[in-house]
Amino acid sequence: MAGCRGSVCCCCRWCCCCGERESRTPEELTILGETQEEEDEILPRKDYESLDYDRCINDPYLEVLETMDNKKGRRYEAVKWMVVFAIGVCTGLVGLFVDFSVRLFTQLKFGVVQTSSAAVEECSQKGCLALSLLELLGFNLTFVFLASLLVLIEPVAAGSGIPEIKCYLNGVKVPGIVRLRTLLCKVFGVLFSVSGGLFVGKEGPMIHSGAVVGAGLPQFQSISLRKIQFNFPYFRSDRDKRDFVSAGAAAGVAAAFGAPIGGTLFSLEEGSSFWNQGLTWKVLFCSMSATFTLNFFRSGIQFGSWGSFQLPGLLNFGEFKCSDSDKKCHLWTAMDLGFFVVMGVIGGLLGATFNCLNKRLAKYRMRNVHPKPKLVRVLESLLVSLVTTVVVFVASMVLGECRQMSSTSQTGNGSFQLQVTSEDVNSTIKAFFCPNDTYNDMATLFFNSQESAILQLFHQDGTFSPVTLALFFILYFLLACWTFGTSVPSGLFVPSLLCGAAFGRLVANVLKSYIGLGHLYSGTFALIGAAAFLGGVVRMTISLTVILIESTNEITYGLPIMVTLMVAKWTGDLFNKGIYDVHIGLRGVPLLEWETDVEMDKLRASDIMEPNLTYVYPHTRIQSLVSILRTTVHHAFPVVTENRGNEKEFMKGNQLISNNIKFKKSSILTRAGEQRKRGQSMKSYPSSELRNVCDEHVASEEPAEKEDLLQQMLERRYTPYPNLYPDQSPSEDWTMEERFRPLTFHGLVLRSQLVTLLVRGVCYSESQSSASQPRLSYAEMAEDYPRYPDIHDLDLTLLNPRMIVDVTPYMNPSPFTVSPNTHVSQVFNLFRTMGLRHLPVVNAVGEIVGIITRHNLTNEFLQARLRQHYQTL
Repeated sequence: MAGCRGSVCCCCRWCCCCGERESRTPEELTILGETQEEEDEILPRKDYESLDYDRCINDPYLEVLETMDNKKGRRYEAVKWMVVFAIGVCTGLVGLFVDFSVRLFTQLKFGVVQTSSAAVEECSQKGCLALSLLELLGFNLTFVFLASLLVLIEPVAAGSGIPEIKCYLNGVKVPGIVRLRTLLCKVFGVLFSVSGGLFVGKEGPMIHSGAVVGAGLPQFQSISLRKIQFNFPYFRSDRDKRDFVSAGAAAGVAAAFGAPIGGTLFSLEEGSSFWNQGLTWKVLFCSMSATFTLNFFRSGIQFGSWGSFQLPGLLNFGEFKCSDSDKKCHLWTAMDLGFFVVMGVIGGLLGATFNCLNKRLAKYRMRNVHPKPKLVRVLESLLVSLVTTVVVFVASMVLGECRQMSSTSQTGNGSFQLQVTSEDVNSTIKAFFCPNDTYNDMATLFFNSQESAILQLFHQDGTFSPVTLALFFILYFLLACWTFGTSVPSGLFVPSLLCGAAFGRLVANVLKSYIGLGHLYSGTFALIGAAAFLGGVVRMTISLTVILIESTNEITYGLPIMVTLMVAKWTGDLFNKGIYDVHIGLRGVPLLEWETDVEMDKLRASDIMEPNLTYVYPHTRIQSLVSILRTTVHHAFPVVTENRGNEKEFMKGNQLISNNIKFKKSSILTRAGEQRKRGQSMKSYPSSELRNVCDEHVASEEPAEKEDLLQQMLERRYTPYPNLYPDQSPSEDWTMEERFRPLTFHGLVLRSQLVTLLVRGVCYSESQSSASQPRLSYAEMAEDYPRYPDIHDLDLTLLNPRMIVDVTPYMNPSPFTVSPNTHVSQVFNLFRTMGLRHLPVVNAVGEIVGIITRHNLTNEFLQARLRQHYQTL
């Protein structure tokens, strides 16, 4: 949607309005796509379109159904299963490439910094630390610069991609989000940003990468590779594409955390609004394929034991196990649940603070960074990298404490043991500035990969001082909050887990040292702290619980993790939304929640619909279709015929009599009546803009005898539509009744269908009948999917404006419709669960009186309508 500033003319989806911004009501600002918050800040919003998830049951599709039998149906299902398996395998290979590249670049960077002539170990005594810092800065700034350049090539690749994929699965078409170029920029960008030392993770972008694989692989084509074309006629619809994106997103979660069930639940909980049992099986199978593909190759490469399956995901939490020498130690007890609840509350508060600060940073970037030249975004990323590197280096050198090393210290994971001795310092232990048999605890956290630092906090016992943990948490919290939202591919899962793990470990140290609860297992509190902080930031419940349980391989942690996440979510929801919902709101995406508020049932469909319709007739001239398509941005048009004569004939007094049913005339909502009612309470629909752009008119025919109106409508279903010829163009002198004349609804036709008909020359002349019009098959109609030709690219000299197009074979004659008196909750549930894009509102006599789209069901729009409802009471 376009936003208004000052005295300008703005257009929303269905109407235009002009005037001063200060004179508009909050409802008008919402309809225009603007939000007015406490600080009177107005952020720009875009006009996002919905996906066509509902099937168009037109004649070409019915012809395909006629040729379909059980054998072809089973073949189609088999192909879908094979494609789902291929998506899982490819997603696992993408994760393998990212993990291998990050390890390679990180080892290269630290290898040079720690083994060169200016190595940190040597400079600690020679006094040349500045040279080591410059080397580290050189690597980090170079990597981050490359990541920022990739984002300049494809801006959608910035961030984690989870908000955009969540919107796509919710039914919103986000431009460029599932393109091949986006995948390449995302994959290479995230490995550079992680290798560059930024406080970001590679697990979040895996979800986006898997979704892109799921969207592109079944198409066997890409706009970036136009010359490579395969004749693959399957899956040429938004419905199939969205299902595959669901599978790909779940495979991304499974590859990142080794959690196939958690990935399936993530796709269900955070994404798709339409779900069925068959899709559940396919998504789970895809997640399993991704997990075991990644596990097979990582285990073989790292341990040389192919087929051992020891590393299920990019992030492995290891095995939680008490030391054999400590007989009183337990992973957790019933008394610990009280501490976990308190940690959940604190985690929710910390997450809400994180989201609040990040939202303010995002608003600042939208106003002061994004409008400027793109180079400014690169400079901001370099500034973040510079500050992060300096803070990490200085904190490790100055703020760390030297801790005593035991003769043998190992993690609880039998496949990953850390043997630490004074003679052989393991790579995960950093002894900067510390004498023999000691190590620097702050450097151990900062100068390791985030995954290694998490393992240290989960499994090393008694190795970090409370002061170090507190300082590390504060620094990491602030830098991670600043980093998320910069113009680099970045994830938030791992930074949140690491930050929360430090918080949980700090709680365990305090309870042990100052309260005397020596039996506590520090690893459990680190895990609960990680869950509390991550839950407070992202506000996920079911899927995150299962992901963490699968990542720990410890089912006994199910109850404490679930309780902690629930408390963290409830606490955080008291203050703001989750981080992904915050960024979705800042982008102005019309995301539909699971259900509406209870008070919204005070509204009806007639209160939220748009009565200002642009429609087409069953038989319309090419000049009219071109005019409609070039002067509007609507993506669907009602197909109607006019019945003014019928209405006059059958309206007797104050009743419409139809068989044994009597309708009061005042109870039948008409488009003119609805527009008159809105004109009395709002100023956002000036009469100069309320006109039908279609220049065709149905020739009124007086009925030969006074038949029943509903009986006529039933008979007309099986009779051809009359040919329509130009009669009268819209005029400024038209009255309200003439502008909003009664229209009998027959179906919906999409913009893409109309443009395809024009491009392929589907029409007939006045001297011919509509039977002479060429017929297109279903494959021909879907050939250009997903990028149909644009009306503005059409060569008008090739068209005869007097030719007529019969749209009836290609329209959807039986779309979902609602009555004007339908409660909003019913409208919302129908729209969301069926994955609709347009919902016509049809009154008792078959007249279309308005249309409902996704924008009419957003929370902001409904709140504005509810306020208007209260004002008119």
